[in-house]
Amino acid sequence: MTAYDDLMAFDRETQALAQIAGRLGWDQETVMPRGAVEQRGEEFAALESVLHARRVDPRLGEWLDAIDDTTLDTVGQAQMRHIRRSYARNTKVPARLAAELAKVTSMAQGIWAEARAKGDFAHFAPTFEEVVRLRREEAAALAEGTEMDLWDALHQDYEPGSSGAELDAMFGALRPRLVALRDKILGADQPKGVSGTFDEAKQLALSEEVARTFGYDFSQGRIDKAVHPFSSGSGQDVRITTRTNESDPFNCLYSTIHEVGHACYEQGIDDAYLLTPLGAGVSMGVHESQSRIYENQLGRSRAFTGYLYGRMRDTFGDLGIDSEEAFFAAVNRVTPGYIRTESDEVQYNLHVLLRFDLERDIIAGRLEIADLPEAWDARFEADFGVKVDTIANGCLQDVHWPVGLFGYFPTYSLGNVYAGCLHQAMRGALPDLDADLAKGETGAATGWLRENLQRHGGLRTPRETIEHACGFAPSEVPLLDYLEEKFGAIYGF
Repeated sequence: MTAYDDLMAFDRETQALAQIAGRLGWDQETVMPRGAVEQRGEEFAALESVLHARRVDPRLGEWLDAIDDTTLDTVGQAQMRHIRRSYARNTKVPARLAAELAKVTSMAQGIWAEARAKGDFAHFAPTFEEVVRLRREEAAALAEGTEMDLWDALHQDYEPGSSGAELDAMFGALRPRLVALRDKILGADQPKGVSGTFDEAKQLALSEEVARTFGYDFSQGRIDKAVHPFSSGSGQDVRITTRTNESDPFNCLYSTIHEVGHACYEQGIDDAYLLTPLGAGVSMGVHESQSRIYENQLGRSRAFTGYLYGRMRDTFGDLGIDSEEAFFAAVNRVTPGYIRTESDEVQYNLHVLLRFDLERDIIAGRLEIADLPEAWDARFEADFGVKVDTIANGCLQDVHWPVGLFGYFPTYSLGNVYAGCLHQAMRGALPDLDADLAKGETGAATGWLRENLQRHGGLRTPRETIEHACGFAPSEVPLLDYLEEKFGAIYGF
């Protein structure tokens, strides 16, 4: 066997162990007993110690030194790009710190959930201080020998090659047109929403049907309930979660479609890449492009909502809405709200921009944890024009910061930008798209995404992945044009 063969065999085992760690996380979010939090933290720490030891194993360095990348094919070179980058980052983080982060963030998740339920930030603050301290320490280690600041060093785990400065420029271009569009919409007459009580079992049954409609393979996946919907796993075991609200069936249906987008990306990757660095989504921004285009450009389109209107009436009976056009408007209503995950397309990115600015201040030490609730509330009122009513609707609403995912939030808006680009390219390639969606047929759209983006996994860099699929460089313009056209039609301007 060559050094490359030895390296790939070793990495395959590491990838398999990482999938097991991910399954522990899925279990914690779905069915784990509440009293198991402390033990689960120990389990995560033990597994993370094993994983970290493998990721910094001296043999990796020896194999990497022995391999001449120029002798490899395109796939081999891409594998090496990922492994070299991962090894360089992992060898900078001490084993003690990796294990401590795994333990503390696992325990923090349970403490955050308690604090959120109690509306008591002080209950979580000491643990959050520890999470931030450890992540700053990790960021300092990762940034050593580079020109990156602490936040950029953490951000590379989610969007390699991106930077806070680039995102600042993109978000600066997004904000004015988004705010102008929102103000225009909120000044117009608002469409009627659905009304009634929607049985949970029927919601879950319809969400499973819709998941199948969008191509989710249940032979290698499943749907469970969670407080915060998510997708977990890759390859042959990709699981999703959703949630229900008896007065808001869209919460369940569109959470499901969103997570199906993530899951179909993972299920769509070429089988040849299974349990290799190329066998997972290339970045969180690209991943989010899939969930958002499934949920919004496809799932909330005039054509697909016409189909969904019929299926919902079949399932629930009267919805309090008497036409497909009114249903389309109801699905896409723009209303003030506190919760990012429940936000409409127009205001969603404004939620992300708020978090992007605050978390950069937290990591840089410009914002103390004790001052976060006040800073959040002030920024939210400035951006959305309403006062935050409870801490659960404020800075405790998301699980990302409690588990240390600093640098993650902006990938949501980056994913929206990518989705806008992909939608423009897809429309050009599929002239009959609306006719298909109106019949509940998503195969042409999801097939286009699988062929042009999903099957390639991590073969290319994130930016190259989007450019390859679209045929042009990423830009915020297609997203903004799409939003203005869509919501101008709904709200009559």
